[in-house]
Amino acid sequence: MCFANLTKHLVILIVLKKKIFNILKYITFTTLGVAMFWLVYREQDFKAIWHTLSNDVNYTWVIVSLIFGLLSHISRTLRWKIALEPLDEHPRTLNAFIAVMSSYFMNLLLPRMGEFARCGLLAKYEKIPFSKLFGTVVTERIIDMIMLLFMLLLAFVLQFDQIVQFGQNNPQVIENLQNILQSPLLWIALAGVILALVLYIRISKKRGKTNKIEAVLSDFASGIKSVLSMKRYKAYIAHTVFIWFMYYLMLYSVFFSFDFTSHLSPLAGLLTFVLASFGMVAPVQGGIGAWHFMVEKALGLYAIESTNGKIFALLAHSSMNLMVVVCGAICLILIPVINRHYHPVRNPNSTLDF
Repeated sequence: MCFANLTKHLVILIVLKKKIFNILKYITFTTLGVAMFWLVYREQDFKAIWHTLSNDVNYTWVIVSLIFGLLSHISRTLRWKIALEPLDEHPRTLNAFIAVMSSYFMNLLLPRMGEFARCGLLAKYEKIPFSKLFGTVVTERIIDMIMLLFMLLLAFVLQFDQIVQFGQNNPQVIENLQNILQSPLLWIALAGVILALVLYIRISKKRGKTNKIEAVLSDFASGIKSVLSMKRYKAYIAHTVFIWFMYYLMLYSVFFSFDFTSHLSPLAGLLTFVLASFGMVAPVQGGIGAWHFMVEKALGLYAIESTNGKIFALLAHSSMNLMVVVCGAICLILIPVINRHYHPVRNPNSTLDF
């Protein structure tokens, strides 16, 4: 009896510890983002910024920017469906789109939470194993990182002088990136996690026991293999290129909203986009602070005053995230209503859609 009570209390303690850790993590990320935002805008006159945003902005181009963003989200949805085809999974396009938009919304609440929410929603309403979905999403992230590196290389070749100047003007950014990548603790921890998983699986096999980790890894591998074995890989690649082109146009179109950036070339937009994308990698909600800093510094390479660069970053970032918040919230509200009478169909020959 005492042992049972002790076990119960230990389980409760572990659950509470996990919840407390998640709360502390959320508070830390939020505080970091707010602090970075404050550091960027602490010396700005917000009345002057509001005056500029109220009187000197062509909001038609902001609307155009949001249309490009919406097209990228639709394309990401269709690309995800293509990745799921080799797994014999054919979710409704509307459910997949809602899951994608919800993931962006959740990432604003807690960094990296969107991927889990996205897979969780589709798993719930389409009855698809979570681990399979997560495998395809991880593959997406790898491919998107490759695309980002490709665009960085493209910007590096086409805007070499500006990138060198950025490194000279912001040595702390380059130094921090180098410290992270060269940290032995990072690679030791990664190797330790992989070794622990391998040992656990091997020991379980020798004892003739099944384990959840192996089952999850099997489904996870199936998700990754799906991309490599898909029949419509050309369409997958085309969607990937389209998504990133829309991301680029989403930012560059905002250039035409201001007189002080409307003259900048598409290459200036490319370098700004690439540097801003690395700001989104920072572990803060929606890249707040880090994204604004990178955009301001990138525009500074083209003689855009710091204040104007910050105003531009504020408008571009706010409009993108406003769309995510509105669309994401609507999607989360609608998905249980839309699927109230829906029962997933597993016929691979069906063209189940909206």
